[in-house]
Amino acid sequence: MMRGMPIITFTPLAEDGFPLLARWLAAPHVRAWWGDPAEELAGIADDLASGALEQFIVRLDGRPIGYLQCYRPDDLPDHPYNDGPAGTRGVDVTIGEADAIGRGYGSAALRQFVDALFEAGVPRAVIDPDPKNIAAIRAYEKAGFHPIDERDTEWGRVLLMARENDRLR
Repeated sequence: MMRGMPIITFTPLAEDGFPLLARWLAAPHVRAWWGDPAEELAGIADDLASGALEQFIVRLDGRPIGYLQCYRPDDLPDHPYNDGPAGTRGVDVTIGEADAIGRGYGSAALRQFVDALFEAGVPRAVIDPDPKNIAAIRAYEKAGFHPIDERDTEWGRVLLMARENDRLR
């Protein structure tokens, strides 16, 4: 019997997802690119409370495998990515489950999420991996993103990457 394509879904983050996030943030493959797990979780909790970001658990066939957040840089006057088209969205994605990395799920989730943003009329999506995170950069390229430039930000040096909504051209 052939198994169908895996189904990726996004469920809004709620406080009951914090133990899962705490485990992922402490995992070596995530911690290498994120900050101190306790500080990162506190920041995620603050963002959830403020509603500043849209935050999701990425699920593969119902199983939680990662975290995705989406924000509007132009809502924040001092944000280093608010120089793009009005309505641009910033996204961040991480695959927390070690057995789900390197299998294309991050690229697929990112592509699917951004496709939905584009259907809603968003002109551009940006993402900002560490320039040394070659695996993430490749995953984002597979999701249709291309490098714009490197920037120094409050989070450190990043490679700003973008995907344009070709439907609006």
